[in-house]
Amino acid sequence: MHVQHTPILTLALAFVLAGSAGEAVAQAGSADPGRLYGRVTTVDGTVHEGFLRWAGNEAGWFDILNGEKRIPDRNLEDAERLGWEPEERRERIEIFGIGITLPGDRPRVTRSSSSGIRFGHVSALEPTGSNRARLILKSGEEIELGGGADIGSGVDEILVEDPRGGQVELEWRDVRTIDFMAGPSVASRWGDRLYGTLTTRDGERFTGYIVWDMDELFTTDVLDGEEDGHDREIPFAEIRGIGRQSSGSARVLLQSGEDLVLRGSNDVNDENRDILVSDPALGEVRVGWDEFDAVAFTAPPARPSLAAFDGGRRIRGTVTERGGTRHTGAIRWDNDEEYTWEVLDGELRDGIDLDIEFGAIASIERVSYRSSRVTLRDGRTFELGDSNDVDEGNKGVYIEGEDGGLVLVPWDRFERVDFDG
Repeated sequence: MHVQHTPILTLALAFVLAGSAGEAVAQAGSADPGRLYGRVTTVDGTVHEGFLRWAGNEAGWFDILNGEKRIPDRNLEDAERLGWEPEERRERIEIFGIGITLPGDRPRVTRSSSSGIRFGHVSALEPTGSNRARLILKSGEEIELGGGADIGSGVDEILVEDPRGGQVELEWRDVRTIDFMAGPSVASRWGDRLYGTLTTRDGERFTGYIVWDMDELFTTDVLDGEEDGHDREIPFAEIRGIGRQSSGSARVLLQSGEDLVLRGSNDVNDENRDILVSDPALGEVRVGWDEFDAVAFTAPPARPSLAAFDGGRRIRGTVTERGGTRHTGAIRWDNDEEYTWEVLDGELRDGIDLDIEFGAIASIERVSYRSSRVTLRDGRTFELGDSNDVDEGNKGVYIEGEDGGLVLVPWDRFERVDFDG
């Protein structure tokens, strides 16, 4: 059941909870060590160096480069050798208030899976085809990702801020290599990243870097809408907060104190493509319009730099089976994720999706065949479902002991895992 508020009261409450809302403008145009920066060499040998805006909505070391990775043959061979079989996906219905669980189809074993990595872990990227790229990590490891909106021909554009003025627009086919590096201590003409606290209609709060409608992320970006039949274009630097007024409108509070209602644009109605919160201590939270209540913009308390990322390492910890048997060693989760840079995804509920970096997770506990409780290192806890990372579609937890032996714990025997720090 949704908690109902009048939008302006909700927005005011968000401001009180999030702190002073005027700081974001005061910080506008400041140097930011968290900004994505690199040297792009094109196929014709031209070099462009500067701040980067990737696919319209990524511009920080903490943002996630999304793609798809191929599952190694050895993983599938291990599954066959150790006797893993996919569990049936069950469906639960209610008849006259009585819950009934129905058998379903067994999930198909695939040779690829969705993946993602924060830009800060990557030292270089090289396109290897129209929809694939080789990534060299800061650890020295190399991985290959493909597909999606962030890699390949599906990328809208890669923008490089030209130090001489303006920006260079590059398509995927233009790029030979990209070398990522710490940027200079200067301000970007694109302005500061949007930062603030988002409140859902059920009262959850998520704080981090905001991407509005999946493509506005800078203070210089513009919120579009109509007020009383007149078009309004408002730079985000002038906005203190935004509240959901209805399915077709939003209430906007300006830095000046002016309070107005906008409609007629996907920036401010249910055609909005979702609001993203990039949280350095978690990963990413994606919230749909129906679940969104308000966002209050503030200045970030700290800005993570490139030095905060290590390129990842093997996931290690202790897996406990139902019944108490414990296994300690290197872990391969869902027969897929093996490194701390990898991402666990799940649905908090319909309209709120989380992508959590494994390095941020302290433990995962199986709640039922369809959900898990994920506890972060900072103490936050989320019960997630609707993903093979956290439900009966999980392809098994593999633990490699110190002696090199490999143990499989299938989902129906899995109880919890506690990851090493």
